Amino acid sequence: MRKLMIALGGSLVLAAPLAQADVVGLGASVNYWDSDLSGKAGTNNDIVDVDNQLNLDSDTNANASVYVEHPVPVLPNVKLNYTLIEQSGRGQLTTSFDGVPAGDVQSDLDLEQLDLTFYYEVLDNWVNLDLGLTARDLDGELVVQKAGFTPSKTEIDGVIPMGYLAARFDLPFTGVSVGAEGNLVSYDGDSVHDFNAYGQYEFAMLQVRAGYRQMAIDYEDDDDRLDVEIDGPFISAGVAF
Repeated sequence: MRKLMIALGGSLVLAAPLAQADVVGLGASVNYWDSDLSGKAGTNNDIVDVDNQLNLDSDTNANASVYVEHPVPVLPNVKLNYTLIEQSGRGQLTTSFDGVPAGDVQSDLDLEQLDLTFYYEVLDNWVNLDLGLTARDLDGELVVQKAGFTPSKTEIDGVIPMGYLAARFDLPFTGVSVGAEGNLVSYDGDSVHDFNAYGQYEFAMLQVRAGYRQMAIDYEDDDDRLDVEIDGPFISAGVAF
């Protein structure tokens, strides 16, 4: 992880003088992500399939972001992003899981993450390219319960450093653009990636996006492990000043 941080940090220093905003820019957006979940969770050497066995389905999916860009040389721009995923379902265990016996169960998954990203604008014209670092505060809990038995809890919690890259291509004089952005880290058996690709229409200060987002988490916290993929289409609305 340290080697990754040094390499990304060096890239940021090199990129810093390449492009700067001419004025202070502010932006914010909210979006709806119609996501599906697949993968596995493990605790105390027991494994469960979160889709086929627990039948988890999305109940709540909140996403919001804000950013600040400025013309001060060397200092990075800042972006804050929040994601909350809550899923629940009634499924059936084929074998016991962490003390919960086989049979019908009720399950709930809460996955919350807060991203703080520092980035530089490497290019800032009809081709836009941002490069940076993200600190992701990841907090997840899976509860599996059956009437009359002690519930099972699988919990992960950590702050994860990730590389950040965003690119956007503007079609001149149309307000239309296409782009992609993502975060990625892989180290010592753990890996997290979060990518999205989109089309955007901008009118005055209003920005509307539609695209596809995929997030994969393979993270181990002591005896608990979450190895899941969450993906699906999204739509967002935002403002930029």
